[in-house]
Amino acid sequence: MNKIISINEAIEKVQDNMTIMVGGFLANGSPESLIDALVASNVKNLTLICNDTGFPDKGVGKMVVSKQFKKIIASHVGTNPETANQMNSGTTEVCLTPQGTLAEKIRCGGNGLGGFYTPTGIGTEAEEGKEKKIINGKEYIFETPLRADVAILKASVVDKKGNMVFNKTTKNFNPIMATAADLVIVEADKIVEVGEIDPEHVMCSGIFVDYIVGGGK
Repeated sequence: MNKIISINEAIEKVQDNMTIMVGGFLANGSPESLIDALVASNVKNLTLICNDTGFPDKGVGKMVVSKQFKKIIASHVGTNPETANQMNSGTTEVCLTPQGTLAEKIRCGGNGLGGFYTPTGIGTEAEEGKEKKIINGKEYIFETPLRADVAILKASVVDKKGNMVFNKTTKNFNPIMATAADLVIVEADKIVEVGEIDPEHVMCSGIFVDYIVGGGK
């Protein structure tokens, strides 16, 4: 199967009302070319799962400015004032989730687990409406898994089977999100032939990847 497709073909996979995961951390490691194309497509009413909402002019922040999300699940939004504006006005639902909890919720979604107990959030708004349990004398919140219809990711080098290598901190959230979506599209700075990546250097298996696009931003 040829996994390489065009940017336009890739964004056609993202439809109104879907839930999408976007890799990266403060836009570092985010698929900028795919994001730009999604902004131009005007797809809307999406639910976003991402570490953060980037900046108004970078990362998924550009989609926030274009008002393409109805709900955002993220660990922080402070670098994008537009997210706060939409949250405070009630135009976008924003669910703030502790960063480690967010990562573990995605990991559970990718590994078929039903959820996990964590003490993080006890005594805060994060515990509202959630099951709680005492384990060995300590109170824990039960967190449920997260999955998405589509994950759009970024990798430095990708072979034609989708095996990925990430450069330094661009690895953030990309590998776990690859496991937790029904459809996975990775934007590659460089696409190479199968065998050009040393198997010992593969950071995320191509078995999770459905499509590859060439980016290069």
